Amino acid sequence: MNAEEPSTVTLNSITLAELLPADAEKATLVGRVFDPEAGGPCVVVVDSGFAVDITDLSPTVSTLFERDDLLAVVARGRAESADRKRWELASLVSAFGEERNPEVPHLLAPIDLQVVKAAGVTFVASMIERVIEERAGGDSARAAALREKLAEVIGGAISEVKPGSEEAARVKEVLQKENLWSQYLEVGIGPDPEIFTKAPVLSSVGSGQAIGVHSESSWNNPEPEVVFAVRSDGHAVGVTLGNDVNLRDVEGRSALLLGEAKDNNASSAIGPFVRLFDDQFTMDDARTLDIELRVDGQDGFTMEGTSSMRKISRDPLELIGHAIGDHHQYPDGFVLYTGTLFSPTTDRLAPKAGFTHVLGDIVRISTPQLGTLVNTVMHSETAPRWEFGIWALVSNLKNRALL
Repeated sequence: MNAEEPSTVTLNSITLAELLPADAEKATLVGRVFDPEAGGPCVVVVDSGFAVDITDLSPTVSTLFERDDLLAVVARGRAESADRKRWELASLVSAFGEERNPEVPHLLAPIDLQVVKAAGVTFVASMIERVIEERAGGDSARAAALREKLAEVIGGAISEVKPGSEEAARVKEVLQKENLWSQYLEVGIGPDPEIFTKAPVLSSVGSGQAIGVHSESSWNNPEPEVVFAVRSDGHAVGVTLGNDVNLRDVEGRSALLLGEAKDNNASSAIGPFVRLFDDQFTMDDARTLDIELRVDGQDGFTMEGTSSMRKISRDPLELIGHAIGDHHQYPDGFVLYTGTLFSPTTDRLAPKAGFTHVLGDIVRISTPQLGTLVNTVMHSETAPRWEFGIWALVSNLKNRALL
């Protein structure tokens, strides 16, 4: 981002109605709130405009999701709302951007001890963009010409190919002969998807907090995604929204720089709440989610886009199956970013240079079924430091007599 750090970074106004799902009264929503009195996080359930503390019923979100009586425990918390500690959701919204203030309650990412995993190249459109990054070597100036060439040659040919199928193998053979095969095509239509670790445990930020982009990056973008919450036995218990912040110039130089491109301070945003699967919202509903993205810049720039789960190349359960099994276990569960259809190409700073973030951008990722994840873009180096780790959480819970 070639811009000076703004003296103040503020979030555009967001209403409580935007934060929550359109059918919030029917939704089962679990999250976390930083409680200044406790000096740490509380597990909460949403009930009638309040975030209700249920930490005494389960000290972490990960242990809550492991319970066979998960929905019953959450229902108990809602039923006892009036007798429990709670925060008005409106006050939590008004506290957006106040995560540096230890005296202000604010929303956190709605997960804690779960490992943060991500699936990449799960949509054809984004797959082509990854190929462009690779061919351009991270140079955004070369992207426009490559985009036109690759879309013409391979875009339509692979848009309906089922990953791992015999047809996909034949397409691979043809593209290899044309010297157009790529490691991104391999994971996009090959038998095995790309599954990687997005961020360390407890490092994700929530709605209303800053997201971080490395100061040396000049070509980067948000990635609006559906994130599945999965317990240790591989069973998905709910979904939320995520921003898999990405440095296109870094990954474009080499796929071996994926860690540097994906894992920086505040580069994983998740929230606002995990919507649990129940009679009102099921896995089939998650499969049809349409995710909206809006970026509003301090420079007056605006960009909008959509990512539809209907167009994902691999079913979410297939992706989950590749992440967990006899080959890999997650005792505290995990969450899985499932990729995005949206790859921004709108020119911003220069003709044919495509999109990149500018400091102070307000990024909103939303869908009526899950609400809105909203964050402000800062440099990773100046975003609030991640200092509350696993030992800090354990110590805090022990001091509160919750362990």
